[in-house]
Amino acid sequence: MASKSQHNTPKTKSPNGKAESQGQWGRAWEVDWFSLASVIFLLLFAPFIVYYFIMACDQYSCSLTTPIVEIVTGRASLADIWAKTPPVTAKAAQLYTLWVSLQVLLYSWLPDFCHRFLPGYVGGVQEGAITPAGVVNKYEVNGLQAWLITHCLWFLNAYLLSWFSPTIIFDNWIPLLWCANILGYAVSTFAMIKSYLFPTNAEDCKFTGNFFYNYMMGIEFNPRIGKWFDFKLFFNGRPGIVAWTLINLSFAAKQQELYGHVTNSMILVNVLQAIYVLDFFWNETWYLKTIDICHDHFGWYLGWGDCVWLPYLYTLQGLYLVYHPVQLSTPNAVGILLLGLVGYYIFRMANHQKDLFRRTDGRCLIWGKKPKAIECSYTSADGQKHHSKLLVSGFWGVARHLNYTGDLMGSLAYCLACGGSHLLPYFYIIYMTILLIHRCLRDEHRCANKYGRDWERYTAAVPYRLLPGIF
Repeated sequence: MASKSQHNTPKTKSPNGKAESQGQWGRAWEVDWFSLASVIFLLLFAPFIVYYFIMACDQYSCSLTTPIVEIVTGRASLADIWAKTPPVTAKAAQLYTLWVSLQVLLYSWLPDFCHRFLPGYVGGVQEGAITPAGVVNKYEVNGLQAWLITHCLWFLNAYLLSWFSPTIIFDNWIPLLWCANILGYAVSTFAMIKSYLFPTNAEDCKFTGNFFYNYMMGIEFNPRIGKWFDFKLFFNGRPGIVAWTLINLSFAAKQQELYGHVTNSMILVNVLQAIYVLDFFWNETWYLKTIDICHDHFGWYLGWGDCVWLPYLYTLQGLYLVYHPVQLSTPNAVGILLLGLVGYYIFRMANHQKDLFRRTDGRCLIWGKKPKAIECSYTSADGQKHHSKLLVSGFWGVARHLNYTGDLMGSLAYCLACGGSHLLPYFYIIYMTILLIHRCLRDEHRCANKYGRDWERYTAAVPYRLLPGIF
């Protein structure tokens, strides 16, 4: 369901190549050779990367180098490795179909009731940000409710009714990988076809003329089926993020089954990542105004990424600890817990300060003082001049993206819980560092073009991006 904004809107480019004036939202209009090469590389190798990590745990006890060494020395072949890989099974297909169907049902057919009794929680029907075409989409925000219902059903069935084992996800992990890939490619392909034949809003589409870039980065801004089923919000939050904590619980159950106990490192990973997941759903309304919803189009990057990349690579720490149980010393466990909690506090409070500043137009207190801001102006694609403010108080006076710094601290805590014997569990912090630095630079490039000299004044007032005195 969407309503038209009263603002004049930037125009788009039609699939037949007729140029219209361009807005500043979302991905590129034209594709340079480096972007195209990056897109093709990811399309070709991202699925292989996921398979390699999961296969390494299944066949080589999470060693990333042993498979390569054995292939190079002739002790193993690609055919041997593939032959040992479990195929998709009827059981896995049934489980995955049931899982996705449950999430679709909870997303589409059960209006939120949590906002009626949870103080401070904002759910129910909410408006997103204005799109390039001037549309303000409405969303049924019910992610926290879906998470709670899903986990209640999990504990009820796994531990009380015993309809299935709590290790069911781990036991079918690789067959489920193939099911997730099928859904990821299917929804990405459907979204691309839809953008040509029956887009939700044609004025919010971007066509570059390059098939691979369009497929990966998406054409439609907010593809929908009916009034409420929004592809971007559903796949960003469900089924991947709801599954994240269930996957970790299944890994913990497997560790209990194999060794007779659950290590403190597994508990740390479960608790710290559950905090992150719950934060996402508690602040789902705030998420509607973030870059994923406000700028990214829906293509393979989000469709496949949320179905496969997120649930399989964001949970590597729990998977690793099934094969290599780590019992941390009390000081190390406490230190890692504090690192994760402090990182979360910085991440959440930085975002809260910016949101509070925006909602009150600066009429608030940050760290007990009236916030300082730099007045900015910019000209939109329709030629109109607008005014904005850039916050330079609180965490936003320490560094321009300190929320990312907090996020990276939490990510590092997950990895440190796994000890230092293998590289595999540290993939997450490496990936998140690359992702957030790239996002940081992309944000700043957009802001520099948007605000011009005002942005230079802002960077002079807050000179560091992530680490004060360093970067």
